[in-house]
Formats: sequence, structure tokens, C-alpha cells
Amino acid sequence: MTTGTMHHHSARSEGAAGGLVTFAGVMLFIAGILDLFRGIMAIANDDVYVSTPNYVFKFDLTSWGWIQLVLGVIAMGVSAGLFSRATWARVVAVGIAGLLIITNFLSIPYYPVWSLTLIALYAFVIWALCTVPRDG
Repeated sequence: MTTGTMHHHSARSEGAAGGLVTFAGVMLFIAGILDLFRGIMAIANDDVYVSTPNYVFKFDLTSWGWIQLVLGVIAMGVSAGLFSRATWARVVAVGIAGLLIITNFLSIPYYPVWSLTLIALYAFVIWALCTVPRDG
């Protein structure tokens, strides 16, 4: 490879890496907003949730709403760090997305479609951030 070709390949890789971090930031922000709304729904009116009498992981839905709301706000805040390409934000984003996958898994019986949608969004965030080179 010539020097010009290596520079072109490196610039293309940096652009792709930046694109994946931006993608992760946008997905984390959108999913955070959805979790924020979900938390507000649970706090304001938990009658919108499916009643599941024999679920192993049974929670008070108002408390669960506060958990979703706080985690959604944190996810939105961390997404701002991803837009600035902060390394700390990539690490925290993977952690918060993993935590939100777990919380959404635990709430599948209460709101199944929404939970599965958010699990998929957070999985995309983790994928995007884990496939980007460390210096990207």
C-alpha cells in the first residue's frame, strides 16, 4: 500500500467509526426518551400496563416507573457525551444500555412490545459502541 492509499483507508475507517458512535448516540437518546415516557406513564397511570398475576419478578409499577424515568434521563445525558466523542461516554453508554436491557427484560410481562423494542434499540447501541475501534 502506498502512503496515500493508507491515509485514504485510515480516513475512511475513522469516518465509519465516527458514524457508528453517532448512530449509538442517536439510538441511546431515542431509547432514553422512550424509557422516560414509559416511566411517566407508570408513575401517572399504571393502569396502562398489562396485569400479570403470577410473574416471578413482580414490582410495584409506580416504583418501576421512577426507575425507568431515571435510567432514561441518564441514557439521554450519556448520549450527549457520545456526540462529543468522549471515551467515558462510550464505556458508560455500554453499561447503561446493558442495565436498561435487563430492566426492560424484567418488564416484558407488563408491556411486552415496548419492552422488546427497547431491548433491540439498546442492543444496537451496545453493538455499535463495541465494534468501533478504541481510538474511533
